[in-house]
Amino acid sequence: MSIKDNLLENYAGVDLVSDRLNIHPESVRRLIRQGKLPAIKFGNKWLVEKSTLEQFASRYDPRPGNKATLL
Repeated sequence: MSIKDNLLENYAGVDLVSDRLNIHPESVRRLIRQGKLPAIKFGNKWLVEKSTLEQFASRYDPRPGNKATLL
């Protein structure tokens, strides 16, 4: 296992985040752009720390009109 793989196992890509939250990948990107879901850009991919994703998922309701934030 390379160092990169080891580092990345703590992060989830947009597809994994969208599966976890039951929303479209573009909705994940929107949450990131709006600053509601903290993420880092690695090359051309957004990565969300898995612990952050779990915290966010526990408060997130995908129905329209229900706004989730970490704060």
